[in-house]
Amino acid sequence: MEFEEIKKIWDMQNNETLYAINEKALHHRILSKKRSAGHIANFSELLSIFVNAGIGLFILGMAIFSPGAHVFMYLMAAWMFMTTLYLIMTRIRRRKSENRFDRSMLGDLDHAISNATYQVRLSRIMLWNSLPIGVLIPFGFWERGKLSVWILVFMLIFFAFVYYAGGWEHRIYKRKKRELEALQKKLMSEEASNPSF
Repeated sequence: MEFEEIKKIWDMQNNETLYAINEKALHHRILSKKRSAGHIANFSELLSIFVNAGIGLFILGMAIFSPGAHVFMYLMAAWMFMTTLYLIMTRIRRRKSENRFDRSMLGDLDHAISNATYQVRLSRIMLWNSLPIGVLIPFGFWERGKLSVWILVFMLIFFAFVYYAGGWEHRIYKRKKRELEALQKKLMSEEASNPSF
């Protein structure tokens, strides 16, 4: 039996063309990526909201119940609450926009890319958000008369680590977004060359 005859038998048994894209498997993979991107965005939002609100309440409580003036602690608490409010508003906006995607393979891919883009933007904002906090904390210690060289060194090391870890996380999100965009580009070029796709 020749190779071409074996290939024809194989194609007839599977009712699929050899080297063809299995659209159903691809769509399941895209749906999985969409759910993953949505889950990551949802988890990041909620974690950031609760952490910022919780720390803001803790700092406000410390400022209220400690004797003396605590201008920088009040500023830090206000910053945390503004960050929380911003995160809540962007979450509401993102959730409202989820209904604009159609439920096709390309629509689901667009939805996954939208969530990945949002996650990249959110991680960048939270990365930059660590800078004002890193400035306000030493001033808060200084204002209370508890700033020492060792505390300052520890804070510098801690915030350098936080900034590095945040940048590492941000690069992961950017890489995932680029993978989705590459898949979208490939599917769009396939659709253009094969209208039945």
